[in-house]
Amino acid sequence: QVQLVESGGGLVQPGGSLRLSCAASGSTFYAVGWFRQAPGKEREGVSCISSDFVRNYADSVKGRFTLSRDNAKNTISLQMNSLKPEDTAVYYCASGYYTDSQRCGLVVADYDNWGQGTQVTVSS
Repeated sequence: QVQLVESGGGLVQPGGSLRLSCAASGSTFYAVGWFRQAPGKEREGVSCISSDFVRNYADSVKGRFTLSRDNAKNTISLQMNSLKPEDTAVYYCASGYYTDSQRCGLVVADYDNWGQGTQVTVSS
């Protein structure tokens, strides 16, 4: 069982950057995904990283967001650059198990452990 604690959200102007962190207390034998949910919208996958460091990104953030995983520190970080107002949402990290250590997905139902969420607001 993995406990996830998120941090790093805040207010930033369009074009700015934020770095979100997710501290994992348990095993590294899990994929970790970042999801977001804006008011009035469904929760959507942003990025994920497998236990073997394979990464996937949603088309909407590809080229702007970078996911990294530090197994020594048991921390997963999401570097967000060139932020847009449409990126405004509550961001969640979540863990899920995949038998293929090189696979992760952006489907909410694949993940069963969730952090508390952190607010990201992009506004001028």
